[in-house]
Amino acid sequence: MNRKLTKFALMTNKEIYRDYLQQLRQLYSPNEAALITDWIFEKVTGLQRADIIKNPGHDIHVEKADLLKKCLIELLQHKPVQYVLGEAWFYGMKLKVNEDVLIPRPETEELVQLVITNWQLTEPNKNTTDKNSIYKEGSHLSMLDIGTGSGCIAIAVKKHLQHISMSAIDVNAGALSVAKENATTHKVDIQFLSLDFLNENCWENMAVFDVIISNPPYIPINEKEKLDRNVTHFEPHTALFVPDNQPMLFYEKIANFGKTHLNRNGKIYVEMHEDFVKETVAVFEAFYNVAVKHDIFGKQRMLIATNIPPSQ
Repeated sequence: MNRKLTKFALMTNKEIYRDYLQQLRQLYSPNEAALITDWIFEKVTGLQRADIIKNPGHDIHVEKADLLKKCLIELLQHKPVQYVLGEAWFYGMKLKVNEDVLIPRPETEELVQLVITNWQLTEPNKNTTDKNSIYKEGSHLSMLDIGTGSGCIAIAVKKHLQHISMSAIDVNAGALSVAKENATTHKVDIQFLSLDFLNENCWENMAVFDVIISNPPYIPINEKEKLDRNVTHFEPHTALFVPDNQPMLFYEKIANFGKTHLNRNGKIYVEMHEDFVKETVAVFEAFYNVAVKHDIFGKQRMLIATNIPPSQ
């Protein structure tokens, strides 16, 4: 262990802050090291960078100094700061996270924004006579989040589309526990279900939905070495990787599921691997009207599949 770590209780806030920056720069860029340090200090001590600049000689309480030391030890082992603190920000929400769930990514916020934008002005017309309407008389728009993890997608969508009925599934009991806690914290009503989606026998008793959303596992195992250590050593592999010989595994299952569990004119929204766009499109276009959407960096990262009957 670095000997400096044993001195935190004897150091001022400025000295500890500076030590954090110096050591984290061994693993991160200067900007990333500063962001992580700021996040840790505000969470543990309540101090922002401006407070430290104004009062550089302020002593840190011994218990908080010990916690800062513990956090730094974990960070130097490549543990993501979100897991160190047990929280992550997503779509303006603070969510609980642990090693049972993926850390929510900014790209997934764009998937959420796409769904919300598409459906935010849509309200159920209980008296509709339009045979092509996505709504049935007296019903609400129903959505399903496949592989919910922390619940970030389902919770964000439900918070902004309060008129919908939201369900979410995951095979990991630990992930569902985290998702349920996050849903309770953000006061949204979501039906959570423990289910192995890859097992088609489990689909029999599931409802039919108007919208299906998923950010499924899509990284071939042979790409593992390309990823950062903080991802491969801490984030759940079942939520990240697919077999090298089955990169379309989850997309094929989602497409097949939609054939029997997606209402007419319903839509499927998925995030996809930027290197497998053509393959993902091919999976869905056999059964659906497909559109590919770009992220803010111009990469093709999202796909919308619409269930339009042949007669249309």
